[in-house]
Amino acid sequence: MGILIGMVVVLGCLLGGFVAMGGHLGVLVQPFEYVIICGSSIGTFIVGNSQKVIKDVGKAIGEAFKNAVPTQNDYLEILGLLHQLMREMRSKSRSEVEAHVDAPEESAIFQAYPTVLKDKQKLGFICDYVRLIIIGSARSHEIEALMEEEIETITHDAMKAKAALQDMSDGLPALGIVAAVLGVIKAMGALDQSPEILGGLIAAALVGTFAGVFFSYGVVGPLATKVKGVREKQCRTYVAIKSTLIAYMNGAMPQVAIEYGRKTISAYDRPTIDQVEAATIGGGAG
Repeated sequence: MGILIGMVVVLGCLLGGFVAMGGHLGVLVQPFEYVIICGSSIGTFIVGNSQKVIKDVGKAIGEAFKNAVPTQNDYLEILGLLHQLMREMRSKSRSEVEAHVDAPEESAIFQAYPTVLKDKQKLGFICDYVRLIIIGSARSHEIEALMEEEIETITHDAMKAKAALQDMSDGLPALGIVAAVLGVIKAMGALDQSPEILGGLIAAALVGTFAGVFFSYGVVGPLATKVKGVREKQCRTYVAIKSTLIAYMNGAMPQVAIEYGRKTISAYDRPTIDQVEAATIGGGAG
């Protein structure tokens, strides 16, 4: 919703201001200029990115429009699940805990936290490191270093969509100039025409420069920034998981360990201690 409101404001101010100073909107209707700019931009985007990144860009744009960032309830589910798993690790045998992480879809613990269960990447992250912890041969600093490496990789992959959109944004002004030059070439071929026709051709050419700059700084660039913000917040959940499990490995009680994870959450989204206690005592959201 925020993106749509922003675009309405941008277009309203831009077009409204243009009309208010005496401009005619019909001048901006130059479909072939837009075909040159947008088509070339999409083409270079396809050339410069793998199929996986192209698909991920579509997914990232959808997430940006939905503002699909972790909510307070999402964090409560994560902390609640970790609390339940740490209690199991303290009180149950290795084989009993392994049964949960080897088949989380069939585990009553994981089924109580459906949001985490649906996120396959996050689910795998939690299960992998719980499994390493119960094996018992790795030290906490080794697990922490491994977690940090994986979080860095996850973040890097998540930011590929943002980088692809930013590259497109950076190239749009130059493609606008290309479209404008082609328009000028066309105008130069009509020097024997009347000033009215020649002026219209030059105006059409300049629309290319306008469109390239506008699409870059008014559409694709802000969208890339929004994608970055959403993906960064999604990746922060892994930091909370890491901090919680490392605190547990270093000897903290489960209720204390989840406080380490809670403190890594942004103040805007961080649940209170009372909310975390209610979620952990309740044993899940479902």
